[in-house]
Amino acid sequence: MKVILKKDVKSLGKAGDIVNVSDGHARNYLIPRGLAAEATESNISILQITQKQKDLSREKELRKSEEMKKRLSEIVCEIRRPVGEQRKLFGSVGSRDIEEALKKYGVHIDHKSILLEENIKIPGEYRVKVKVGAGYVGEIKVLVIPDEK
Repeated sequence: MKVILKKDVKSLGKAGDIVNVSDGHARNYLIPRGLAAEATESNISILQITQKQKDLSREKELRKSEEMKKRLSEIVCEIRRPVGEQRKLFGSVGSRDIEEALKKYGVHIDHKSILLEENIKIPGEYRVKVKVGAGYVGEIKVLVIPDEK
């Protein structure tokens, strides 16, 4: 019997695959548990439509990620921090500080997406990687400016 997998099944395939299984396995295990549906013409056409919709949404997400990556490369994120002796910062600049600074430019990125290897402790110019989604990693320039009061 041909079935369309609704969910990934370890020994058979991934969701959306059309596979041949024994009648008993399909009727007694896969279909009752919602793992598969019988591969009728209407179910196959529904599958094709949903695949097209997924492809379109994936393509839209890729374009959005590419645009965000380009936009981030143009940003110079300035952060002012007080410094002490030996030009070290009081505290440090972390991913949350960069997240707040990016909001000033109208860019809303979660601090977990900012790939900062370690907090910045010395004033200067830094390149920081940012996950923008769909496997894309952008880069912003962070300029930590000493605020000597």
